[in-house]
Amino acid sequence: MTSMERHPLAHHDLAPVERPSARSPGPPTAITTAAAARRHVREFVGERWRSPTGPPTEQSMIDLILVVSELVTNAVRHGGGIAGFDVALTPEGVWLSVRDHSTAVPVGLHGPGVLPRAHEGNGYGWPLINRLSSEVDVQRRASGGKTISVLVPLT
Repeated sequence: MTSMERHPLAHHDLAPVERPSARSPGPPTAITTAAAARRHVREFVGERWRSPTGPPTEQSMIDLILVVSELVTNAVRHGGGIAGFDVALTPEGVWLSVRDHSTAVPVGLHGPGVLPRAHEGNGYGWPLINRLSSEVDVQRRASGGKTISVLVPLT
């Protein structure tokens, strides 16, 4: 079972779609930039996060927003644009999913806390995504492109 099957996400495709109101506040949002994605995730978490331990720490939110920025920027820069953006809350944190138009998958999952041995000139976005996420899943879509889904813990 993939992470997508275990954690259904609220859909934010470029074209508005119907989705359960319990998942995401407000009307469907077209996420086309990192700024729009950051704004949406901040609002989503602020309105929906409920935990016995209270609101997420400032550091958790900084990490989450950094991952959002990197995922969306990578989709725009390396994936031919954003085909969809999803967000959902779990007891552990926030599931993010970004769909793009490229079938090329990022080179290697580096694992938590591990940066690549050599910098190849493409930046540190993908290693940061892996470092700050407790789960990472990359799936090619039958219709073309791929979906990258991550779980970013909130404490």
